[in-house]
Amino acid sequence: MKSRTIALGCDHAGFSLKEAVVKGLTLAGYIVMDFGTHGSESVDYPDFAHPTAHTVEQGQAKLGILMCGSGNGVAMSANKHKGVRAALCWSKEIAALARQHNNANVICVPVRFLEEAEAMEMIMTFVKTEFEGGRHARRVGKISC
Repeated sequence: MKSRTIALGCDHAGFSLKEAVVKGLTLAGYIVMDFGTHGSESVDYPDFAHPTAHTVEQGQAKLGILMCGSGNGVAMSANKHKGVRAALCWSKEIAALARQHNNANVICVPVRFLEEAEAMEMIMTFVKTEFEGGRHARRVGKISC
């Protein structure tokens, strides 16, 4: 697994934030695999959520970031992938807990409900936070069907 590689995807609602996230992550020394979209025209979120989640599922990226209007559509799509634990987050505290307690490996961002600065802080918290393991590992082990 590539420890500094992050897969990223979004629909049209997340496009402008995605551009800022790619820049911020790159400046912070991460390698970003950008699965699009690459414009603000209306598109279907599963077309970008699935390749992002697949890349995390296959271990080609340590983490994934997905963005859409509510965050729900990309979360539902990503969570269809075995081994993907996609968390819908709306604050840096929720993002930290998703990593620490749930070992989430994909963050789903509701772009229509966050300012860019909030979203960036939340995403950076997510990528920098590690899983605590311990009692949480037992629980995470029970998630998959």
